[in-house]
Formats: sequence, C-alpha cells, structure tokens
Amino acid sequence: MSVDHYENFPVASFLLPARLRPAVQVIYRFARTADDIADEGEATAAERRAALQAWQSSLKALEAGDLKRLKHDSPDPELFMQLKHVVEAHALPWQPFYDLLSAFEQDVTVHRYADDTELLDYCRRSANPVGALMLHLYEAATPENLALSDAICTGLQLVNFWQDVAIDWHKGRVYLPQQALNMHGLVNDDLNSPNQLVRSAAWQTLMRQQVAQARGLLLHGAPLACILPGRIGLELRLVVLGGLRILEKLDAVDYDVFTQRPTLNKTDWILLPARSLAYARTVRTLRADAPPLPR
Repeated sequence: MSVDHYENFPVASFLLPARLRPAVQVIYRFARTADDIADEGEATAAERRAALQAWQSSLKALEAGDLKRLKHDSPDPELFMQLKHVVEAHALPWQPFYDLLSAFEQDVTVHRYADDTELLDYCRRSANPVGALMLHLYEAATPENLALSDAICTGLQLVNFWQDVAIDWHKGRVYLPQQALNMHGLVNDDLNSPNQLVRSAAWQTLMRQQVAQARGLLLHGAPLACILPGRIGLELRLVVLGGLRILEKLDAVDYDVFTQRPTLNKTDWILLPARSLAYARTVRTLRADAPPLPR
C-alpha cells in the first residue's frame, strides 16, 4: 500500500476504538468523495469547481442549521446529515472541513507550486485537517497536540508527493517546488527524460533534500504517538513508521520513482510492529540527525 493522507484514515483498523469507527467512516467519505470530485472522472475544470462549490454551500447550510436548504440543494443530503450528527456528537470544529474543500478546489486549477511556502500552505489545508479532526474525536485536541499532528500530516502528504512524482507528472501536476527545481538547474520538462534525470547529481541532491524535509516533519510530530494513549497511540506509531519506511525505500532506490514506486508490502507490515516496540528510542535517534523544520 502507499502512504496517502486519506488512505491513512484508520477506517477499518482494529486499533480504532469501535465507538469512533462510524464517525471516522463518515468523515472519510466526506473527504474521499470531495477529493474524487476534484481528481476523478472526465468532468471539466469548470464542472469540478461548480460541484465543489455546491459541497461548500451544503456545508454552510449544515453549519447554519438550514436543513431545509440542505435537503433541497445538497448533492448528497444523506452524507451531510450523517456529518451533522457526527459533528454534533463529537463537538467537531467546522473549519477543517472548509479547509479540505479549499484544497480540493485548488487541485482543479493549480498544478505547480512556486516554493515551499505555497506547497506547505496547500498541505496545511489538504492534510492537516485530517489529523485535527482525529484529535478532536479522541478528545485530545490541545494546541501542543495539534501542532505535532500538523507536522505528521504534512510529512505524510510530502511522502505521498515524492513517491508519486511520476504519477503526478503524467496527470500534469508537479508538486516539487519550482524554486527548488531551478536551484538545482532543473526544469519541469526534465521529467520527460527520467532515465537521464535520475542519474543526475542535480536530481539526487534535490530529492535527498525533499526526503529529508519530509522525514524531519514526521520525526518532529512523532512524539504525539507516545502522548496519545493505548490503541490510538499504537495506530499513530504505525502510521509514522510507515511514512518513514517509504522514505527509506526512496533513499534505497536512489529516488528512481519512475521505474519503481516505493510502497509498503507484507514484509513491511511485519517489520513495522516490531519497530513500534522501540519507537521512542528510534525517534530520539533519528531526530538528532534530522534537519530543522521549514518555516
């Protein structure tokens, strides 16, 4: 499996407390369905944006308690009513849902990112809300925990970008910051010649830096898995270790994501629980060598 910020939702995990599974499934459906509106199918950009704006209107109606407008105008009244019950039952904030829709709408029209500032702002809205909502479900959404969660979620999003460079390029998207590419003497069109590109010192240095940044973010947020109790903490340890494992594999293939996309296999899912037993020590060791976080 890959590391992806929606596939990492512990929708069916036995580690997720049974009382939270229905709520997580509803939130996942909201995020996954809206993301698919932005990315899947044959709709035009204008049609995708209109559909996402209809979702935003439904969310506003839901927040305002305007159920009549919701039932009349919503593209999926049943899902939004389920979301209403989840938000009320768990006292969830509304802003993460708006942030997700904002990121999905951006996906429709923005296919390049000038620098880290732009890319990390996208991650703030596309990935971090997932962790924030999970912390609220766990009743552990302190400012300190939210900051650690943001680092993990952004790190996982970057892991997904770097393992999917080739896939995204074929979709017309480049998440590698243009400033970073240019700094190493590279341009987007170099991705059309992967055999030559992956052997270049410029590509190796660029990707080593991107992987180091993602690793640093994961390690910065990693202590959250020791703060959260019981099965919830174990779930998060496996998620963090999974992201770090993908980064190991990227290093091992010299960042040749064009011929061998790193994913987690059955052997890894035997390795990761074993690593989780020494999680705190492993994190301390790796954090000592991690680069400073981007500002």
